[in-house]
Amino acid sequence: MPTEIIKEIMKDIPDGKISDAVFEGANIVLYTKDEKFLKNENGLIKSIVNKIKKRIELRPDPSLCMDPEKAEKKIRKLIGEEAAIAQILFDPQRSIVVIEAEKPGLAIGKQGEVLQEIKEKTLWVPIIKRTALIRSPIIENIREVLYQNSDYRRKFLNKTGERIYNGWTKQKMHQWIRVSYLGGGRQVGRSCLLLQTPESRVMLDCGIDVSTTDEAYPYLEAPELDLKELDAVIISHPHIDHSGLVPYLFKYGYRGPVYCTEPTRDIMSLLQLDMVKIQRGEGKDPIYTSEEVREMVKHTITLNYEEVTDITPDVRITLYNAGHTLGSAMVHIHVGNGLHNLLYTADIKFAKTRLLTGAATQFPRLETVMVEATYGGKENVTQTPRDQDQVLQEIIVNTLNRGGKILMPTLGTGRGQEVIVLVEKLVKDGLIPEIPIYIDGMVWDITAIYTAYPEFLNSTIRQQIFQRDNNPFLNPNIKQVGSQKERKQIIEEGGPCIILATSGMLQGGPSVEYLKNMAEDKRHSLIFSCYQGENTLGRRIMNGEKEIMFREGQKEEVLHINMEILKIEISGHADRRELMSFIQHLSPRPKRILVNHGEASRCLDLASSIHKQFRIETEAPRNLETVRIK
Repeated sequence: MPTEIIKEIMKDIPDGKISDAVFEGANIVLYTKDEKFLKNENGLIKSIVNKIKKRIELRPDPSLCMDPEKAEKKIRKLIGEEAAIAQILFDPQRSIVVIEAEKPGLAIGKQGEVLQEIKEKTLWVPIIKRTALIRSPIIENIREVLYQNSDYRRKFLNKTGERIYNGWTKQKMHQWIRVSYLGGGRQVGRSCLLLQTPESRVMLDCGIDVSTTDEAYPYLEAPELDLKELDAVIISHPHIDHSGLVPYLFKYGYRGPVYCTEPTRDIMSLLQLDMVKIQRGEGKDPIYTSEEVREMVKHTITLNYEEVTDITPDVRITLYNAGHTLGSAMVHIHVGNGLHNLLYTADIKFAKTRLLTGAATQFPRLETVMVEATYGGKENVTQTPRDQDQVLQEIIVNTLNRGGKILMPTLGTGRGQEVIVLVEKLVKDGLIPEIPIYIDGMVWDITAIYTAYPEFLNSTIRQQIFQRDNNPFLNPNIKQVGSQKERKQIIEEGGPCIILATSGMLQGGPSVEYLKNMAEDKRHSLIFSCYQGENTLGRRIMNGEKEIMFREGQKEEVLHINMEILKIEISGHADRRELMSFIQHLSPRPKRILVNHGEASRCLDLASSIHKQFRIETEAPRNLETVRIK
């Protein structure tokens, strides 16, 4: 029973000191009405943590906390105006106060001294959040949802903890592990894996293949999957092919936890809501509604990199930097008491980019790796960042010289921000003139989220964000496009410019509107900077198709592609060289590698090369195959 672990803890605590003991996911929270014990428990809690190897937090009972109105005045005075507090939110049932500030370092103080003072003088437990430097409605909405549902969240987190600690003292016998490929096997899109043990059912990603309408969703009807038995969902990063179907699980009754990083939670919510909006705009019934997205947010448990947490009685996970996009994570999975260790890489970038550090390679233990192969073929070697800069510079200069505009269809997250930083550097170095960069679609909203989580970016860009005058995302030549009218003005009246617009594969969104208006003018350039899925409009144009048929109701229109078509691989994925280097640098060396998330030929090619070079057992499973790991 989950209460067994509570009983074990209470054995070492004097009677009458604890008023309540609850779970917050895998964390155990003890509440006390004894102020002296709260302020000085003589290392008792630390000794219990060392004994049971679980995270325990001692908090004041809500009855001890200062009145919120008085506490807010005291907090503002202790922190000072320079920190630029945006808002203060109280969660009375958990004795927590969330303080949002533009300069969180000042709110925390040297070695946490301001936080400690707040705790001592108000008896509230302070949590500091960074305010996005560009206003982010999605972050505001998510924090509001969590605040409004704090009572539900408290019960949900306690229930999650009860499941984790159910059978805490049980000895597991005859253990096995298997992984079923419900999507992403020898394909890019609809990533979804199901990890099973005798005790647990854990889903790794749940995405949609945006490049097709046939078989776009994972095989959720597979006999291995029963939503009523699903313990947890882990989302590696927010791209639709990894997170797009999560709200659908809630539509059909799932009410368990969704684990991911904070940026992933925020961005995937934004992308999911946008998908609902696009489907409605196309006259379709959306596969889920904003209510299911809201439900997902209520059930999300966010983790930092390298934060270890139990998610079921026999599964423990740690998220590591994947280098792919803001907050993207590889999932290290520890099963049983040292039975087996797996790494699910999802999408990775091994080289350092303008925004992110490369994927981690050092792990405590490692036997099996599930690695992506988006660019796993022998021919998939991309340009170096320096070469990319040079090519982009030449394209911009040539296009401007002939009086043209540059359209760069981009994914909302990752590529768009890379391009902003790249172009801003070219301007700063005097290599190209200072021209407007118009941002249309979700690129702007996601850029705002980037400014809220600089700790997930590399040290160079992080320092730039901390200095407002040097922040590349706040450059005055970056302009948001907010309406159809503004779009029309840019196309018809505006001079030379760069337009970053979603979607990156030209599958709807403002990028298609710009294409329709610019394609027949030879002065303009269309630059593809991200992966183009099979059968997408982007792939067709990139492959040389010059006449595109568009249908609007009964009306048919043929678009002639006369603008210059170019390809620069500013990819968040590791190319072939990086993938092989990543495998080479893994420590410890894995015994087995499963290759997924790539076109069939690339998966097979990468698996064969890994086996030949490293003498590691490899496999490239198909969808609906189940692989026994142990």
